[in-house]
Amino acid sequence: MSQPHPRIALPSEGDNSGRSFGEEEMKLLQRVMSSGTLNCTKGTVVREFEARFAKSLGLPFCRTTTSGTAAVHAAVAAVDPEPGDEFITTPITDMGAITPILYQTAIPVFADVDPLTYNLTAESIAKKITRRTRAVVVTHLFGNACDMDPILELCRARKLAVIEDCAQAFGCTYRGKPVGTFGDIGCFSLQQTKHMTAGEGGMVVARDEALSRRMRLFIDKAWGYGDPKPDHYFLAMNYRMTEMAGAVALAQFEKLPAMVRQRVAMAERLTQRIEGLKGVRPPQKTPGCAPVYWRYALRVDGGVPGGADALGAKLKEAGIFCAPRYVQKLAFECEVLRDQRTFGKSRFPFVGEHRRGDPEIVYRKEDTPGAVEALAGVVVLPWNEKYTEDHVDFISDTIRRVCLELS
Repeated sequence: MSQPHPRIALPSEGDNSGRSFGEEEMKLLQRVMSSGTLNCTKGTVVREFEARFAKSLGLPFCRTTTSGTAAVHAAVAAVDPEPGDEFITTPITDMGAITPILYQTAIPVFADVDPLTYNLTAESIAKKITRRTRAVVVTHLFGNACDMDPILELCRARKLAVIEDCAQAFGCTYRGKPVGTFGDIGCFSLQQTKHMTAGEGGMVVARDEALSRRMRLFIDKAWGYGDPKPDHYFLAMNYRMTEMAGAVALAQFEKLPAMVRQRVAMAERLTQRIEGLKGVRPPQKTPGCAPVYWRYALRVDGGVPGGADALGAKLKEAGIFCAPRYVQKLAFECEVLRDQRTFGKSRFPFVGEHRRGDPEIVYRKEDTPGAVEALAGVVVLPWNEKYTEDHVDFISDTIRRVCLELS
């Protein structure tokens, strides 16, 4: 029997041990600072990054934002819902993908997820469609794509817009095409922990000219730059990315393919090393998907006494700072949604004349059993492009040892 791997420190995406910053970023930052132009309306770096990112996806439009949340906000605003309209989305997601729906006076409605892929399905979405449904927001969680073909078929038949949240899915493909290119709008995030990062930042992409224009305007206070008679056409934000963030993003974009390859290679190594281990399973891929492993979602079943909580606690003791149950609770259990704490004490847009004749919005865990099961049985392992075979072997040996200790 081989000796267990000695304990080693894992790279962290919170600092340079797990991030790939270097001379490339510094060179572009110096170019920006030397120019003295830090605002993207007059600069060149952000526009260069937008053009190159759009081209990589085969799309005509990309516009940067200050965050992934801002990207989702621009997408929701482009759909232009009426007060009280509904957006179907997932209960396993960051609040930044939900609050933009409320800020645009619409209501998030939560469909269930597949408990093994953690993603929305066409079947679960269909059960939540009402006369007020305007759009569906699908999240490619952990870098594993949703099964988009049936989702698109359903949404096209019902004339529903599709927004793809690709924050965790840079480089992920579904049936050979990159995510973000299937729906009407794709949203990306450059937050610190993502595959590529500028600390904060985001992008929206689209093929449709009208949606593209609306997002471009929304990100810049709806001011019609370049129009014959520009004006502020509608209520909108200032979500412009700075040239400094754009410089980091552009340098990171050049490194993205290599960073994704390393993540995938190390994830596949871990999958091989835990294959057949009682009580745990590797992430389940969506058919036709080439996942990119933002995190490694380890599935824990009844074969491990104490389940995900017990396994996660033991892994943390060993220096693997994982997340048992991932986000701990479903999105609609958070106070903002549970108590409908929105604008003052109004509970708007959940209540009001705009909802007259519509059923009351009620969030219940029993309506999303797949999501409950998904969180109960997952231990989310940290992951980044600095992982080596030594790191993966340490993790796999620790998982094996802990499973044996708990059994």
